[in-house]
Amino acid sequence: MALSVSKNGTQVYGKDLLSLHHHHQSSRCAHHLHEEGIAKDGAVDSFWSRPESRIWTMMLLLGTCLLYCSRVTMPICVVAMSAHFDWDKKQSGIVLSSFFWGYCLTQIVGGHLSDRIGGEKVLLLSASAWGLITAITPLLVYVGSAHLVLMTISRFFMGVLQGVHFPALASLFSQKVRESERAFTYSTVGTGSQFGTLVMGAAGSLLLDWYGWESVFYFSGVLTLLWVYCMCKYLLNEKEITIPLEDLAKGFSLSRQTKVPWKQLFRKAPVWAVITSQLSAASTFFTLLSWLPTFFKETFPNSKGWVFNVVPWLVAIPMSLFSGFLSDQLINQGYKTITVRKFMQVVGMGISSIFALCIGHTSSFCRAVMFASGCIGLQTFNHSGISVNIQDLAPSCAGLLFGVANTGGALLGVVCVYLAGHLIESTGSWISVFNLVAAVNALGLCTFLIFGKAERVDTDSAYVDL
Repeated sequence: MALSVSKNGTQVYGKDLLSLHHHHQSSRCAHHLHEEGIAKDGAVDSFWSRPESRIWTMMLLLGTCLLYCSRVTMPICVVAMSAHFDWDKKQSGIVLSSFFWGYCLTQIVGGHLSDRIGGEKVLLLSASAWGLITAITPLLVYVGSAHLVLMTISRFFMGVLQGVHFPALASLFSQKVRESERAFTYSTVGTGSQFGTLVMGAAGSLLLDWYGWESVFYFSGVLTLLWVYCMCKYLLNEKEITIPLEDLAKGFSLSRQTKVPWKQLFRKAPVWAVITSQLSAASTFFTLLSWLPTFFKETFPNSKGWVFNVVPWLVAIPMSLFSGFLSDQLINQGYKTITVRKFMQVVGMGISSIFALCIGHTSSFCRAVMFASGCIGLQTFNHSGISVNIQDLAPSCAGLLFGVANTGGALLGVVCVYLAGHLIESTGSWISVFNLVAAVNALGLCTFLIFGKAERVDTDSAYVDL
């Protein structure tokens, strides 16, 4: 048997030497494959652990709740403010719709910036600003005599600053949450919109009756600033909070190496399908959010405000959680992703529209609240449909694509909110408003059912110049 001597003088027989050589080669190969796997799937290492995911989910849920607390202050206070400042329905519609003019301007920029510097940083920057504006809105309105103009400007800038929130969430989840958990995570955080409306519907109605409309703005703004402080102190370190100016500038830029694949994205029918569906869903939700309090106040003047401002959103919270759980369960059981997404949209846009139509055709307060609860509750299924479908199609630029879709929704929201006020003023009937909601939903649903898919249409995270 042949004998060989290693470098350290140890005697090694031929077979042992051959085995040692093979073992060394296998170890080198495994180490190389491990390094290559990390290089290819580096995003895996960036996913939140389960404890981290729970903490972030709860804090982002609270942040979204406060976002809607600030957003619905105006719909809740508009009747009292209209009486105080002598606004008619068209003027109220201008103030309510001005939010969406600002809201549509920052969706794309906010999504792209989140993809580049991190969604959590964009969320905190914007929340600091819109929380402050909310808190000082009553002071701003009384600066001059042009109350309508000042309030319109205030709501416009509120929309500008809040426009980045959901694109930032989409970007953050595409980078930090595993695909098999995204529907439930997004649905859970999405319940913040209903929970915030619920909280402000209850607390805001009481504050409005006890201390006047100004107190509603103070309450929402101060809580938001407190949330920002807690996020900065307990979840992010100083390095993560600090954003160098050069990084911020890079976030706004579109260099050749990081150019978004516009042509590739917008040549695909599924992209247009999800944009159209998101556009329809967002605009109808904004319309209901803006006008339902006024509908109940005028149609049932003796009803308690906390009932119709609370019950629909109270129903929506478990419905949203259930939709996310159901969606992930169906996919894990082997159902096609796109089949699940379309099913969620049939419920979220189709069946909810039936309830919307019923609201305008009942003279019973109890039935109206029940129909409104069904409509708002079932709309939460959209979180597990089109909202997650955007991440199916383009995880590498989900924030930007969501921004594009939500921009369209905000633009149509401006039109629908103002048109609803015009229809009420012209016809004297609320039925036309709910018909408008159903028609817009039907258009978006049919487009998604025909053209919607759940296959990736983007490129790698390093975009190519097309």
